[in-house]
Amino acid sequence: MTRPCRKWVNASIGRIEMERMRSAETHLLRIDLPALPGLTLYLKDETTHLTGSLKHRLARSLFLYALCNGRIGPDSTLVEASSGSTAVSEAYFARLLGLRFVAVMPRTTTLEKQAEIVSNGGEIHLVDDPASIYATARRIADEAGGCYLDQFTFAERAVDWRSDNIADSIFSQMTAEEHRVPTWLVCGAGTGGTSATIGRYVRHRGLSTMLCLADPLESVYHRHMADPRIRIWPNRRSVIEGIGRPQVEASFVPELIDRTIAVPDAASIAAARVMSEFLGRRCGGSTGTNLWAAFAILKEMAAAGEKGSLVTILCDSGDRYRSTLFDDGWLAAQGLSCADHEAQLRQFLRPASPTSRASMHDAPYGRVVNQ
Repeated sequence: MTRPCRKWVNASIGRIEMERMRSAETHLLRIDLPALPGLTLYLKDETTHLTGSLKHRLARSLFLYALCNGRIGPDSTLVEASSGSTAVSEAYFARLLGLRFVAVMPRTTTLEKQAEIVSNGGEIHLVDDPASIYATARRIADEAGGCYLDQFTFAERAVDWRSDNIADSIFSQMTAEEHRVPTWLVCGAGTGGTSATIGRYVRHRGLSTMLCLADPLESVYHRHMADPRIRIWPNRRSVIEGIGRPQVEASFVPELIDRTIAVPDAASIAAARVMSEFLGRRCGGSTGTNLWAAFAILKEMAAAGEKGSLVTILCDSGDRYRSTLFDDGWLAAQGLSCADHEAQLRQFLRPASPTSRASMHDAPYGRVVNQ
């Protein structure tokens, strides 16, 4: 392999750093819960990144990691195996550096995500078998003499967990809150990079916050947590893109997780839809998974008479799932019914009185305050 020109590498890192400096930090939304006195829910809104999701942070880190390790040069073809959102962000950074980018994705990936990848200058290679995305991405990269970015291997090591990460941002934004150290932080895992970053950060800072993994019911991760011998769940049929995997990925670090909650797809979709009504804008399915687990914990805390806060992540926009999760016809074709789960969730967001309804979003079920 020819070593990349150091001058080009330095200039490329400079472009990515300039992009980071131009980027604002994402908002932390406070959700008051009249039905659960003494408890507050916070949503870290990652949809406001330029590429629309939490994966913007990961893509930036993966590019810097690959550049600093000499894996990307001025003529490299970059390839990634992805369910969509990471590829959207990586296509953006590839275009920033003037490089070709190919996303290898399951054919079931939403058309909205595919369109965003193309609009960011990327190419798409679809496969029928989701389990083949890894080998296919590696093959395409090898044939082009390029770089397989491999988020599933490098996510946990590419991100600096000590500072300048999502956990650092959350805890900085919580500083002035009544319960500034959250009792729980809830997140899902696709690569496992975000859970690894958060878990390491809270330990490094000596914080009492516990980490809950919200995992689709048909994912392997919660099964692996219960029995470490289980590393493959080949029959995964979840429709929740971005989190949950059929195999335990190299970046998943189970030792950093305090508990897991397995969430049925119908519950994830219901939570995404109810919170979308509440906020006045659509949330994606992985956000719904996070929310269902978050409300399960908040309900337990209320029953135990605890007070405190819980933070979870608004991962990406539901606009990427207009043709699937927000399409009643599509849900019916999948045999999914969300009505019962939606009814359960609305009780948590319903205002205690008409006066508590006022908010910046004129939300129909409660109050949200932008922090």
